[in-house]
Amino acid sequence: MISLTDSQKIGMGLTGFGVFFLFFGMILFFDKALLAIGNILFVAGLSFVIGLERTFRFFFQRHKMKATGFFLGGVVVVLIGWPIVGVVLEVYGFFLLFRGFFPVAVGFIRRVPILGSLLNLPGISGFVDKVGESNTMV
Repeated sequence: MISLTDSQKIGMGLTGFGVFFLFFGMILFFDKALLAIGNILFVAGLSFVIGLERTFRFFFQRHKMKATGFFLGGVVVVLIGWPIVGVVLEVYGFFLLFRGFFPVAVGFIRRVPILGSLLNLPGISGFVDKVGESNTMV
């Protein structure tokens, strides 16, 4: 089992609540208040989990500046009051920021008994293969 510090446990809770509020805000027809709360909780939770310095280093790497601009710009647009445009910007920035983690996540999910068989269904497997492929030359 992984040992977590108290601040990391708090961060996991904040991130979980942030994802919940984001999901709930989208279900309730892009409710501005819920999406704003979800954004703030998600970013705060991320900084608690990995630390403030590592969060800044992650978001402000030179090759991730475009992705960071879209993601944080989407957060600002949601806070201003245009939730649909903001969520579109956030999702695009999120995929650009975390695309390096997708092959690892897909590989892990494929080893989970029930989820792995779902990812191998004919309509889903092509999409998952495309998302799970690594485009890096390392």
